[in-house]
Amino acid sequence: MTGGDSHSTASIAARVHALREELEYHNYRYYVLDDPVIPDAAYDRLLRELEALETDHPEYASEDSPTRKVAGSVVRTFSEVVHAVPMRSLANAFEDEEVVAFDHRVREIIELEDGDVEYVAEPKIDGLAVSLRYESGWLVQAATRGDGRRGENITQNMRKVLGPGTTLDGGAVPDVLEVRGEVFMRREDFAAMNREQATAGQKTFVNPRNAAAGSLRQIDPAVTESRPLSFFAYSLGQVAGAAVPDTHWDILQWIGEFGLPVCKLAKRVWGVDGCLAYYREMQKKGGGLPYDIDGVVYKVSRMDWQSSLGHTARAPRWALAHKLPAQEEMTVLKRIEIQVGRTGAITPVARLTPVFVGGVTVSNATLHNRDEIERLDAREGDTVILRRAGDVIPEILSVVRERRPDGTEPFKFPQQCPVCGSDIVYERDGVIARCSGGLFCSAQRKENIRHFASRRAMDIEGLGYKIVDQLLGAGLIHDVADLYRLEKEPVAALERMADKSAENLIGAIDGSRKTTLPRFLHALGIPLVGEATAETLAGHFGDLDPIMDADAEQLQQVPDIGPVVAESVRVFFGQDHNREIVQRLRDAGLEWPRVEARQAREDSPFNGKTVVLTGALSMARSDARKILQSLGAKVTGSVSKKTDFVVVGADAGSKAEEAEQLGIRMLDEREFLSMAGHEDGD
Repeated sequence: MTGGDSHSTASIAARVHALREELEYHNYRYYVLDDPVIPDAAYDRLLRELEALETDHPEYASEDSPTRKVAGSVVRTFSEVVHAVPMRSLANAFEDEEVVAFDHRVREIIELEDGDVEYVAEPKIDGLAVSLRYESGWLVQAATRGDGRRGENITQNMRKVLGPGTTLDGGAVPDVLEVRGEVFMRREDFAAMNREQATAGQKTFVNPRNAAAGSLRQIDPAVTESRPLSFFAYSLGQVAGAAVPDTHWDILQWIGEFGLPVCKLAKRVWGVDGCLAYYREMQKKGGGLPYDIDGVVYKVSRMDWQSSLGHTARAPRWALAHKLPAQEEMTVLKRIEIQVGRTGAITPVARLTPVFVGGVTVSNATLHNRDEIERLDAREGDTVILRRAGDVIPEILSVVRERRPDGTEPFKFPQQCPVCGSDIVYERDGVIARCSGGLFCSAQRKENIRHFASRRAMDIEGLGYKIVDQLLGAGLIHDVADLYRLEKEPVAALERMADKSAENLIGAIDGSRKTTLPRFLHALGIPLVGEATAETLAGHFGDLDPIMDADAEQLQQVPDIGPVVAESVRVFFGQDHNREIVQRLRDAGLEWPRVEARQAREDSPFNGKTVVLTGALSMARSDARKILQSLGAKVTGSVSKKTDFVVVGADAGSKAEEAEQLGIRMLDEREFLSMAGHEDGD
């Protein structure tokens, strides 16, 4: 491999990692905090860029990538609901040609040579997706979409929203009817609510979508009841005790017969021409609609065709969201500021003269990196063109050179970290700028502590941003190891804390001392090491010391660990201050069971093979996945022509049927364990 190829590979890996990290952050801001910081259009571009990179470079594909799962998560404020039928996202189209391609794929899969496909076209209302479960006509459960498999239990709040809709009208009510739909706020209601909030001296909301999501996820149902929320049903989940209509159009009518509201703008259309004509119609209505939409949705109407088309892990193949174009505006770039992220990544941010665009006032935009500033030749004082589509912070598209004031100078990217003064180093062809201060940089310390305590890391409940700020501000902690020296009295003395809160926090910290090696590795915040990579490292080496002492060559012997990740791990554990903090954590009593290390064997029948797990196994599916990965297999979530084996447990469903149709070898659990060398269940 040439030096140029190495840099190219490193740049691709860095970009994939950066995109995933950024998308997960924005998913959290959007679905959990109801406080997005970029527009839908910008998010969509990031996702499409990641999809393209993963398609062109499958070695970087991952089952936990944002491209392969439904965005969102479950907040602990609400209890968890497991969806009987997953609530998937929608694939997006931005150009007419993508709609043409979608229709072509549909016709190809259903083998339709003549005539047009019947679609149901509906406005894509900008709100919060929910699922309503009725049993014998009574609403027994309501949940948010969450991550698609698990959502938040919002039953009491939805009862306030639905009113009479908590019971179904009509005679032949199914035993179980699960209705999916959108909770939203009409523009008129939103404006009136904001006026009331302002008059009362309370916080006003940025846009109807955020207002609806925030109102629905209130702890107190009375607050939800006081907010002007609306609901439209648009599909079904689980149904029992009744025959489901044969088309999606008839399903909408059926839902309406039970007394639930359905959008009256939904329409049957035929073929690409019908879809695009509906899109133009909604585009013209635009601001004249009573609620915000960010596009339209096309759904294949025939249910048997929907079944044939199936779905990916993230989205159905029988539906497509056609997004409305982004909105543009001009404003002045007042200054460029540098922010320091959790891993030390240096990000330039544009501070703008506030401008009203897309229904909100915008004053900030990301400039991504040094290369982007140079590409735009963005200078303080420039007039810039922004693009926004439905959310808060837009993208800077270009600079209006004709309006450039005299005397402006190119922006000089700093050589020292603006927070701690450490040198800034450049990685991967200079694309990524990073503070070299590591865990000593106060900006990184704060983010590292928050990440360390997060649910998927050390899972220290109650240690959020505000508490971390207070602990750092009071000098009670300086790094993650200091958490385990905290005492109740000084914590209780913090603002808005009390004895009970302090006791709970100390208890949560103490409870985290017993953990697992993958969680601990993930919690350290090693650049490029997420949950999946932490699992892989732990499974290969078995314990922490071999990982800390491994050189880059040894690390690259681990399945799915390339030179970029290997170097990142080596550099992290090569820093004396990182080793010191790890030792202090161990001295504080953090411990984990040793992971049985299983090296991938060249003679294993699973080495280099693609395997799918389906049905109920006697062991946890995660354990089966680890066994396969340790033997060099790639475990995926869907069956395709590239699948080599399907491990079939009890009550296997459509994946087993797909494997049989494709002639893929299926293994029961006993065969799988025998081939894996686990005949005795070890």
